[in-house]
Amino acid sequence: MSNAELLARLITFDTVSRNSNMALADFLCDYLDDTTVRIEKHLSPDGSKTNLIVSLGPDDPGPERRGLVLSGHMDVVPAEEPDWNSDPFSMKSDGNSFVGRGSADMKGFLAIATNAIRNIDGAKLKHPLSLIFTYDEEVGTVGAMHFAKEWPHPEALPKAAVIGEPTSLNVIRMHKGHMSMRITLSGVGAHSGYPHLGKNAIEPAGKILLALSELRQELQQEEPEYREFFPEVPFVPLNVGTIQGGVAINVVPNACVIQLGFRLLPGMQREPMVRRIEDAIRNSVPGEELAVEVVAESPPLLLDDSVPVYRSACSLVNQEDTHSASYATDGGWLQQMGMDCIIWGPGSIEVAHKPNESIPVEDVARGAELINQMIEKHCRV
Repeated sequence: MSNAELLARLITFDTVSRNSNMALADFLCDYLDDTTVRIEKHLSPDGSKTNLIVSLGPDDPGPERRGLVLSGHMDVVPAEEPDWNSDPFSMKSDGNSFVGRGSADMKGFLAIATNAIRNIDGAKLKHPLSLIFTYDEEVGTVGAMHFAKEWPHPEALPKAAVIGEPTSLNVIRMHKGHMSMRITLSGVGAHSGYPHLGKNAIEPAGKILLALSELRQELQQEEPEYREFFPEVPFVPLNVGTIQGGVAINVVPNACVIQLGFRLLPGMQREPMVRRIEDAIRNSVPGEELAVEVVAESPPLLLDDSVPVYRSACSLVNQEDTHSASYATDGGWLQQMGMDCIIWGPGSIEVAHKPNESIPVEDVARGAELINQMIEKHCRV
């Protein structure tokens, strides 16, 4: 199949994160099945989903971990908006763009990477070429976290890695992370006509919200390292995202749950910020029964501008300035496996997660050309 034909096929798989991705993974395994290609599945803890690891060429990258990894996620965000002009899981083309859920984020890159490894004679590679396709990136880089923590032989994978998120083919070497926390307040349920028999779990939440608002304002005034690369939001943003509590207006609520998220800048460590948030919460409601926990983590990414994979990609697109992203990717976890990760792929982040998501036809063609050139540089030479 051509890249366009393969993209159309990939879009037909409804891999919204709440669903299993097994059907898509099985299709890719069948499509790539060849005696020279090594394919492994890395199942989620409950066995319902999988990461996919595909390798071609020498089975050992050597002590320098030569070669190249092409990485992307198989899941997509929901497509339930009423503004879609066509079936989001059936690709349409207007001649200039391919339209469908995941076309840009990021099945366009998956098609390019899959065909790149399928169409190469592994015997001609001096260094390995690997694909790492993950599950549940859209709900907190869950598959990449599981892979980074559980994959037994990270040294067997190449060091240079391209994470093909839609960057309009600009090369990104740093991005913010994202962490989610949950605060659970416990009370005692009762009839609201007899409030003395209960304990309202929602009321203390007001003090917590005020404390978090004050902390958010403090963070906005701080000047962390690398802030100059994030001119729109040069600080750690903290967002209270959801509050849930109570069952009816005539019942004293026995529980209240607050969920918040924050985005660390590159180079920042999680523990100090987690402690700072937890201290603000507990100091605002001393004596209250509550639990504070981290529920999801996507680490920030930072790569030195002298690293070969970054220099190679920049030279191919004549890029001299540094680009950054305020969203998190699987790259933060893969970096913890000793990989040098760049974020670089076709399509625009501006159309991702929106109705009528699309990727330019020209981007698919140009992206495939550039990836083949990267393979030449890192796997054949």
